[in-house]
Amino acid sequence: MTLQQYQVDAFASRVFEGNPAAVCPLEAWLDDTLLQAIAMENNLSETAYFVPVDNGFELRWFTPAAEVDLCGHATLAAAHVLYAELGYSADSISFATRSGELSVSRDGDWYVLDFPAIVPRPCAAPAGLVEALGRQPMEVLAADDLLAVFACEAEVRALEPEQALLARLDCRGVIATAPGEQHDFVSRFFAPRVGVPEDPVTGSAHCKLVPYWAQRLGNNRMNARQISRRGGELRVALRGDRVQMAGRAVLFMVAEIRGL
Repeated sequence: MTLQQYQVDAFASRVFEGNPAAVCPLEAWLDDTLLQAIAMENNLSETAYFVPVDNGFELRWFTPAAEVDLCGHATLAAAHVLYAELGYSADSISFATRSGELSVSRDGDWYVLDFPAIVPRPCAAPAGLVEALGRQPMEVLAADDLLAVFACEAEVRALEPEQALLARLDCRGVIATAPGEQHDFVSRFFAPRVGVPEDPVTGSAHCKLVPYWAQRLGNNRMNARQISRRGGELRVALRGDRVQMAGRAVLFMVAEIRGL
Protein backbone atom coordinates (compact mmCIF):
# COMPACT_ATOMS: atom_id res chain seq x y z
CA MET A 1 0.00 0.00 0.00
CA THR A 2 1.21 3.50 -0.89
CA LEU A 3 -0.19 6.71 0.59
CA GLN A 4 0.20 10.25 -0.69
CA GLN A 5 1.31 12.72 1.95
CA TYR A 6 1.61 16.50 1.87
CA GLN A 7 3.57 18.69 4.26
CA VAL A 8 2.17 22.19 4.67
CA ASP A 9 3.41 25.18 6.64
CA ALA A 10 0.23 26.56 8.21
CA PHE A 11 -0.29 30.11 9.49
CA ALA A 12 2.61 31.05 7.21
CA SER A 13 3.11 33.17 4.10
CA ARG A 14 6.33 31.40 3.08
CA VAL A 15 8.04 28.10 3.86
CA PHE A 16 9.96 27.65 7.09
CA GLU A 17 7.45 29.80 8.99
CA GLY A 18 4.29 28.88 10.85
CA ASN A 19 3.50 25.35 11.94
CA PRO A 20 4.29 22.36 9.69
CA ALA A 21 1.64 19.65 9.46
CA ALA A 22 1.50 16.43 7.49
CA VAL A 23 -1.75 15.72 5.63
CA CYS A 24 -2.73 12.25 4.38
CA PRO A 25 -5.89 11.95 2.26
CA LEU A 26 -7.48 8.51 2.69
CA GLU A 27 -10.26 6.69 0.88
CA ALA A 28 -11.26 4.87 4.07
CA TRP A 29 -10.00 4.76 7.63
CA LEU A 30 -6.95 2.66 8.37
CA ASP A 31 -6.23 0.98 11.69
CA ASP A 32 -5.59 3.51 14.47
CA THR A 33 -2.27 1.85 15.30
CA LEU A 34 -1.03 2.57 11.78
CA LEU A 35 -2.29 6.16 11.87
CA GLN A 36 -0.41 6.71 15.13
CA ALA A 37 2.73 5.03 13.79
CA ILE A 38 2.78 7.32 10.74
CA ALA A 39 2.39 10.37 12.98
CA MET A 40 5.24 9.14 15.17
CA GLU A 41 7.42 8.59 12.11
CA ASN A 42 6.62 12.07 10.77
CA ASN A 43 7.58 13.56 14.16
CA LEU A 44 5.66 16.76 13.45
CA SER A 45 3.35 18.33 16.01
CA GLU A 46 0.36 17.04 14.02
CA THR A 47 -0.46 14.62 11.22
CA ALA A 48 -3.97 15.06 9.80
CA TYR A 49 -6.01 12.39 8.02
CA PHE A 50 -9.28 12.93 6.18
CA VAL A 51 -11.82 10.63 4.54
CA PRO A 52 -14.63 11.84 2.22
CA VAL A 53 -18.22 11.49 3.47
CA ASP A 54 -21.56 12.66 2.04
CA ASN A 55 -21.45 16.24 3.34
CA GLY A 56 -17.71 16.84 3.45
CA PHE A 57 -14.91 15.01 5.18
CA GLU A 58 -14.16 13.25 8.43
CA LEU A 59 -10.94 14.66 9.90
CA ARG A 60 -8.65 13.35 12.63
CA TRP A 61 -5.37 14.66 14.10
CA PHE A 62 -2.46 12.81 15.69
CA THR A 63 0.62 14.11 17.51
CA PRO A 64 3.64 11.79 17.66
CA ALA A 65 2.22 10.46 20.95
CA ALA A 66 -1.59 10.61 20.81
CA GLU A 67 -4.77 11.47 18.93
CA VAL A 68 -6.12 14.90 19.93
CA ASP A 69 -9.63 16.34 20.04
CA LEU A 70 -8.94 19.64 18.28
CA CYS A 71 -6.20 21.08 16.09
CA GLY A 72 -6.27 24.34 14.15
CA HIS A 73 -3.10 24.39 12.07
CA ALA A 74 -3.54 20.86 10.71
CA THR A 75 -7.16 21.70 9.82
CA LEU A 76 -5.89 24.72 7.89
CA ALA A 77 -3.27 22.48 6.23
CA ALA A 78 -5.92 19.92 5.23
CA ALA A 79 -8.05 22.67 3.70
CA HIS A 80 -5.06 23.99 1.77
CA VAL A 81 -4.36 20.52 0.35
CA LEU A 82 -7.99 20.15 -0.73
CA TYR A 83 -8.22 23.58 -2.34
CA ALA A 84 -4.72 24.00 -3.78
CA GLU A 85 -3.73 20.41 -4.61
CA LEU A 86 -6.85 18.24 -4.98
CA GLY A 87 -9.17 20.55 -6.92
CA TYR A 88 -11.80 21.21 -4.26
CA SER A 89 -13.81 24.24 -5.36
CA ALA A 90 -16.86 24.74 -3.11
CA ASP A 91 -17.12 27.93 -1.05
CA SER A 92 -16.38 26.12 2.21
CA ILE A 93 -15.31 22.72 3.53
CA SER A 94 -17.16 20.92 6.31
CA PHE A 95 -15.07 18.65 8.55
CA ALA A 96 -16.67 16.19 10.97
CA THR A 97 -14.33 15.86 13.97
CA ARG A 98 -14.17 14.80 17.61
CA SER A 99 -14.95 18.45 18.43
CA GLY A 100 -18.04 18.61 16.24
CA GLU A 101 -18.44 20.15 12.82
CA LEU A 102 -15.70 22.57 11.79
CA SER A 103 -15.71 24.63 8.61
CA VAL A 104 -13.04 26.34 6.55
CA SER A 105 -13.67 28.97 3.87
CA ARG A 106 -11.41 31.20 1.78
CA ASP A 107 -10.92 34.98 1.88
CA GLY A 108 -8.42 35.74 -0.87
CA ASP A 109 -5.26 33.85 0.04
CA TRP A 110 -6.37 33.51 3.68
CA TYR A 111 -8.26 30.51 5.07
CA VAL A 112 -10.92 31.23 7.69
CA LEU A 113 -11.45 28.52 10.30
CA ASP A 114 -14.71 28.41 12.29
CA PHE A 115 -14.07 26.70 15.65
CA PRO A 116 -15.85 26.47 19.02
CA ALA A 117 -15.06 29.15 21.60
CA ILE A 118 -13.77 27.63 24.82
CA VAL A 119 -13.93 30.06 27.73
CA PRO A 120 -11.19 29.44 30.33
CA ARG A 121 -12.08 29.99 33.97
CA PRO A 122 -9.87 31.72 36.58
CA CYS A 123 -8.18 29.31 38.94
CA ALA A 124 -5.35 29.10 41.42
CA ALA A 125 -2.00 28.22 39.89
CA PRO A 126 -1.65 24.44 40.27
CA ALA A 127 1.31 23.08 42.16
CA GLY A 128 4.38 23.00 39.94
CA LEU A 129 3.24 25.50 37.30
CA VAL A 130 5.38 28.45 38.41
CA GLU A 131 8.38 26.18 38.92
CA ALA A 132 7.88 24.68 35.45
CA LEU A 133 7.57 28.07 33.73
CA GLY A 134 10.30 29.75 35.76
CA ARG A 135 8.17 32.89 36.18
CA GLN A 136 5.09 33.88 38.15
CA PRO A 137 2.14 34.72 35.87
CA MET A 138 -0.21 37.57 36.75
CA GLU A 139 -3.24 35.33 36.31
CA VAL A 140 -4.02 31.67 35.63
CA LEU A 141 -7.12 30.28 33.93
CA ALA A 142 -8.07 26.72 33.06
CA ALA A 143 -9.86 24.75 30.36
CA ASP A 144 -8.30 21.62 28.86
CA ASP A 145 -5.16 23.78 28.74
CA LEU A 146 -3.85 26.12 31.42
CA LEU A 147 -3.66 29.78 30.41
CA ALA A 148 -0.84 31.71 32.11
CA VAL A 149 -1.16 35.47 31.61
CA PHE A 150 1.92 37.70 31.84
CA ALA A 151 2.34 41.47 31.92
CA CYS A 152 4.24 41.95 28.67
CA GLU A 153 5.47 40.28 25.50
CA ALA A 154 9.08 40.28 26.71
CA GLU A 155 8.18 38.00 29.63
CA VAL A 156 6.56 35.47 27.33
CA ARG A 157 9.54 35.56 24.95
CA ALA A 158 11.94 34.98 27.84
CA LEU A 159 10.26 31.77 29.06
CA GLU A 160 12.48 28.69 29.11
CA PRO A 161 10.17 26.14 30.74
CA GLU A 162 11.23 22.86 32.28
CA GLN A 163 9.55 20.40 29.96
CA ALA A 164 9.66 17.47 32.39
CA LEU A 165 7.84 19.55 35.00
CA LEU A 166 5.25 20.77 32.49
CA ALA A 167 4.54 17.17 31.50
CA ARG A 168 3.50 16.39 35.10
CA LEU A 169 0.69 18.97 35.10
CA ASP A 170 -2.87 17.65 34.75
CA CYS A 171 -3.69 19.40 31.47
CA ARG A 172 -3.11 19.00 27.74
CA GLY A 173 -0.70 21.93 27.63
CA VAL A 174 0.17 25.39 28.91
CA ILE A 175 -0.52 28.60 26.99
CA ALA A 176 1.58 31.62 27.93
CA THR A 177 0.16 34.95 26.76
CA ALA A 178 0.51 38.71 27.14
CA PRO A 179 -0.41 41.95 25.39
CA GLY A 180 1.60 42.33 22.20
CA GLU A 181 3.94 45.12 21.20
CA GLN A 182 2.74 45.12 17.57
CA HIS A 183 -0.28 42.80 17.93
CA ASP A 184 -3.30 42.77 20.20
CA PHE A 185 -1.85 39.76 21.99
CA VAL A 186 0.94 37.20 21.69
CA SER A 187 1.28 33.65 22.93
CA ARG A 188 3.40 30.51 23.17
CA PHE A 189 2.16 26.94 23.69
CA PHE A 190 3.89 24.05 25.46
CA ALA A 191 2.47 20.50 25.44
CA PRO A 192 5.16 17.93 26.28
CA ARG A 193 2.51 15.64 27.76
CA VAL A 194 1.24 14.91 24.22
CA GLY A 195 4.69 14.89 22.61
CA VAL A 196 4.93 18.58 21.61
CA PRO A 197 7.52 20.48 23.70
CA GLU A 198 6.65 23.80 22.01
CA ASP A 199 4.10 24.09 19.21
CA PRO A 200 5.02 26.74 16.62
CA VAL A 201 1.45 28.03 16.02
CA THR A 202 -1.59 26.56 17.77
CA GLY A 203 -5.10 27.14 16.42
CA SER A 204 -6.80 25.22 19.24
CA ALA A 205 -5.09 27.41 21.87
CA HIS A 206 -6.74 30.43 20.26
CA CYS A 207 -10.15 28.91 21.02
CA LYS A 208 -9.34 29.94 24.61
CA LEU A 209 -7.17 32.98 23.90
CA VAL A 210 -9.75 34.79 21.77
CA PRO A 211 -12.59 34.76 24.35
CA TYR A 212 -10.15 35.86 27.06
CA TRP A 213 -8.63 38.76 25.10
CA ALA A 214 -11.95 39.83 23.55
CA GLN A 215 -13.36 40.31 27.05
CA ARG A 216 -10.22 41.96 28.41
CA LEU A 217 -9.68 44.31 25.45
CA GLY A 218 -13.36 44.93 24.67
CA ASN A 219 -12.78 44.06 21.04
CA ASN A 220 -14.10 41.03 19.14
CA ARG A 221 -11.68 41.40 16.19
CA MET A 222 -7.95 41.15 16.85
CA ASN A 223 -4.55 40.42 15.33
CA ALA A 224 -2.47 37.82 17.10
CA ARG A 225 0.99 36.36 16.81
CA GLN A 226 2.41 33.17 18.29
CA ILE A 227 6.00 34.05 19.14
CA SER A 228 7.65 30.66 18.86
CA ARG A 229 10.98 30.43 17.02
CA ARG A 230 9.16 29.95 13.69
CA GLY A 231 6.29 32.30 14.54
CA GLY A 232 2.91 32.73 12.92
CA GLU A 233 0.23 35.35 12.25
CA LEU A 234 -3.51 35.00 12.86
CA ARG A 235 -6.50 37.27 12.31
CA VAL A 236 -9.04 36.28 14.93
CA ALA A 237 -12.61 37.16 15.83
CA LEU A 238 -15.16 36.14 18.45
CA ARG A 239 -18.62 35.44 17.01
CA GLY A 240 -20.93 34.42 19.85
CA ASP A 241 -19.88 30.92 20.86
CA ARG A 242 -17.56 30.53 17.85
CA VAL A 243 -14.01 31.65 17.18
CA GLN A 244 -12.89 32.54 13.67
CA MET A 245 -9.18 32.24 12.91
CA ALA A 246 -7.71 33.28 9.57
CA GLY A 247 -4.28 32.30 8.35
CA ARG A 248 -2.34 31.49 5.22
CA ALA A 249 -0.60 28.27 4.21
CA VAL A 250 2.24 27.16 1.93
CA LEU A 251 2.95 23.70 0.51
CA PHE A 252 6.44 22.53 1.44
CA MET A 253 6.59 18.92 0.24
CA VAL A 254 4.69 16.12 -1.49
CA ALA A 255 5.76 12.58 -0.66
CA GLU A 256 4.74 8.92 -0.82
CA ILE A 257 4.53 6.62 2.17
CA ARG A 258 5.57 3.14 1.10
CA GLY A 259 6.13 -0.25 2.69
CA LEU A 260 2.91 -0.31 4.69
